[in-house]
Amino acid sequence: MKKGIYILPSLCTTGNAICGFYSIVSVINGITLHSVGDIERAKNAFISSAYAIIFGILFDGLDGRIARIMKSTSRFGLEFDSLADLISFGIAPGLLVYCWALRPYGKIGWLAALLFVICGALRLARFNTQASEGKSRYFTGLPIPAAAGVIATLIIFYFSYWDSLKGFLRYRAIISVVVVYVLAFLMVSTIKFRSLKEFDIKKRKPFNVVLGLILFIFIIIMKPQIMVFLISWSYAAFGLCEGTYLFVKRLTSAKEGLEAEKAIFRRRKKGVTRED
Repeated sequence: MKKGIYILPSLCTTGNAICGFYSIVSVINGITLHSVGDIERAKNAFISSAYAIIFGILFDGLDGRIARIMKSTSRFGLEFDSLADLISFGIAPGLLVYCWALRPYGKIGWLAALLFVICGALRLARFNTQASEGKSRYFTGLPIPAAAGVIATLIIFYFSYWDSLKGFLRYRAIISVVVVYVLAFLMVSTIKFRSLKEFDIKKRKPFNVVLGLILFIFIIIMKPQIMVFLISWSYAAFGLCEGTYLFVKRLTSAKEGLEAEKAIFRRRKKGVTRED
């Protein structure tokens, strides 16, 4: 019996893949324009590449949410989504950050970009294997769209405030190398990052939540370059801090449990000695 595919989620996934391909093409155009001295158009090409990744993130969020609302999740959709994610959030941001800032570092630079792509692929593979285990409030490791968002928003923020950040130019490469290596590590780490899937738009929300959401959207519209930068970096930073806190908490609990077991063992040992 032949099985069909769900059109609407697949269209969103296709949109994600298109954004990824457009981002890659824009990077190539940017490098070509920069090589002939057309700096302004090269800058616009890099900005377009970064924005394409952001739109890819929106499509990626839509396809999963639509699939859950329509109850149309499938193995095909999961695999298609992962392939699109690798293009849009692995290859595209890796190439973008390499061409924008990492090339001066030679092997260290392209190895950083390559490591980002490989760790992104590993993160997607791990997500696919864990997808059958059911819903969870947390992701294991930084999601690859979030990692791509950190890179894309950094570039958008930089070019949007080009005149103010020209002094940053000398540090751009070293900061980018560190950021890319950290993102690669976070993607394959076991640090827990909150899943935003728990926010159910179908359920009733308090008025304050709705008002806050409207205000949040309004601020994004007014200052998109700053807000997308803050959102991406805050999510990664908050997840890292929360994951570290949970790890320390588990470590402390394990230590307290071990101390309790030792105390019980000592009491039992004393009891045996007294009986003797």
